[in-house]
Amino acid sequence: MNDAPEYGETWVYESIVGALPGVDIGERGAIALQIAVFETAVLVLAWVYGLWAAAVAGTAAIVVAAVGSVVMLRMGEQTRAAAVPAPYRRLLFGSSIEVVLGILAFVALVTHLFVFDPRQTTTPLLTVLFGPDPPVVVVYLMLLVLWDLCYRIGTSWWAAVVGLWGAVRYRFDEPTARTVRRVNLLNVGFGAAQVLVIPFVLDQPVLLFAVGGHVVAVTVVSATAAALVRT
Repeated sequence: MNDAPEYGETWVYESIVGALPGVDIGERGAIALQIAVFETAVLVLAWVYGLWAAAVAGTAAIVVAAVGSVVMLRMGEQTRAAAVPAPYRRLLFGSSIEVVLGILAFVALVTHLFVFDPRQTTTPLLTVLFGPDPPVVVVYLMLLVLWDLCYRIGTSWWAAVVGLWGAVRYRFDEPTARTVRRVNLLNVGFGAAQVLVIPFVLDQPVLLFAVGGHVVAVTVVSATAAALVRT
């Protein structure tokens, strides 16, 4: 019998990795590859264009995204292994709403970086990081890393909402309740990891409010969900 989870019972991230033909590197290999590819690209471009300050910010974003990958995999594995009700599992994985939330976050971020911020200051954040004439390939890599991060932020939002809904809606047996609490606390941990990007947006009030508000909201909602889990 094949114990692999069926598609529709996984995050989209897991489905993509698992569906690649001829690729079987495992979750640790996938995360290591993710970090290696992005970080190598960041360091090479920083060396070519002399953008070492931007490389530090990029590395922080890559680390947070990698932590998000680990948390997503752990949350997925533990939720599928627990005896949670089928509607809970379908809502968490099958809806793929985390992708929609990630897209909304990414579009909002791009709009801020390329439209809103340049209208509010004479030295936009992109200019601070990449100079007045940013290299195209550097901007491309930046957007790729930011999308990776925004997708995991969208997943964190959705996991928090579903966790709270499940805690209010259902009662669990004791082992399942422990697992559900642990999954919600994993999401709190991922929210805390995102504090790493805050030093790079301290002079950006909108981004500071967005990142800080997100961390606080996910922490409060997921911690509340963990506290409300009933047996």
